[in-house]
Amino acid sequence: PWRISIGASSSGEAMSGQGEGSGQGEGRRSPRRDLIIGLGRAAAGALLFALPILMTMETWQLGVTVPASRLLLLLVLTLPLLVGLSRIGGFRRTSSLAQDMADAAIAIGIAAVVAAGVLGIFGVISDAMPASEVLGKLAIQITPGAVGALFGRAQLGASNHEDAGREEVEESYAGELFVMMAGALFLSLNIAPTEEVVLIAWRMSLWQQLGLLAVSLIVMHALVYQLEFIGGHGPRTEDGFWSLFLRFTVTGYVLVALVSLYVLWTIGRLDGTGAVDMAGLVIVLSFPGAVGAAAARIIV
Repeated sequence: PWRISIGASSSGEAMSGQGEGSGQGEGRRSPRRDLIIGLGRAAAGALLFALPILMTMETWQLGVTVPASRLLLLLVLTLPLLVGLSRIGGFRRTSSLAQDMADAAIAIGIAAVVAAGVLGIFGVISDAMPASEVLGKLAIQITPGAVGALFGRAQLGASNHEDAGREEVEESYAGELFVMMAGALFLSLNIAPTEEVVLIAWRMSLWQQLGLLAVSLIVMHALVYQLEFIGGHGPRTEDGFWSLFLRFTVTGYVLVALVSLYVLWTIGRLDGTGAVDMAGLVIVLSFPGAVGAAAARIIV
């Protein structure tokens, strides 16, 4: 404990020492505390971002109806996605591919634990159910939860000294497209299982679907380049409007549509569906996917 001394010189020394001590305490944390805080942020991110899908009845049913091979493929594709997100903005500082892979595995584990805890409390899973049913219900929840765990650091914030010590990842064209795909996958998985996607696509005319496609492109471009959100890119004077629109927005939307197509196939929405109806479903799901893609570029 610091002692307060009487006298100008001793008081000044004490206050100086106290300032240095507090600065060191705030600026430097032990590796164990860093790990605990990182895991806590991951769990908070998993809960925050996956809560909508955890409380959606259709996703509980998908754990039983979706073939295990499709759920396994989703988890396999999730791993490299998480590795890339860990490099760009994981929940702790990393400096190697091995650490990014470890963080991806940790994110999957945390997402599974969070999903099991929440679904267990809700009574959706229990020890009386077959193991295959429990695993299926958890598997459909893991991808959005794990993405949320890694997005949690960027969304929930990090202190200045953490950002100062973190390796800066240079932005690249491929990197920005990758982030957009991650955002689209996250939000699409939260919405695709709902019956409303099918209902909306069925009720819309061809012109309404084309109008929704145009609105999706406008929203994507405006969120990133026009509305000046914190973390957004703002108008780039070195690139013309059409260059940005074609290279990022249109290309990004194509990737969003492909992600939507894959998600719809995974959950069985495209089984026995004709090409025209399939296109309508993709356009409808690509609207939230486009918002998720743009939001990811702002957040990460």
